[in-house]
Amino acid sequence: MEIIWENIVISIASFIILYWALNKFAFSKLFSIMEQRRELVLNQLEDAKQTREQATQYVEDQKVALEEARKEAYDIVERSKQTSSKQAEQILEEASNAVVRLKSEAVRDIESEKNKAVEALRSELGTVSVKIASKLLDKEVKMDNTQEHLVDQYLKEVGGRS
Repeated sequence: MEIIWENIVISIASFIILYWALNKFAFSKLFSIMEQRRELVLNQLEDAKQTREQATQYVEDQKVALEEARKEAYDIVERSKQTSSKQAEQILEEASNAVVRLKSEAVRDIESEKNKAVEALRSELGTVSVKIASKLLDKEVKMDNTQEHLVDQYLKEVGGRS
């Protein structure tokens, strides 16, 4: 194997000329395109990072909003329970008051009817007593205010002791 120095020199010269031509015309554009591509990739990575952070923040905000909504719903339910409980107590109290009022009215009505019945009975009893007395004595007793007054007074005394 023989080394040909001329070929080596020509190859080195060709390589240097090729390198210079590529450096002058192709490498600057190629490196410029590669730099642009690198910046584009970095920008896309930064945008993806920001989008991920925004999504994470959005999810956290939604969790907070959901928790607040749950708390508000719980508060509304609790207020509704308290309101309904108060209304139930108020209705029961009103019903109790109505029962007491109706009972007292019924007692008054019963007492009034009783008094009317007692008065009617006394009047009837007085009349019957006078008739019985007149038949027993076999004489006619006049019915005037004085005798009725005496009978009523006697009945009141008898009725007051029983």
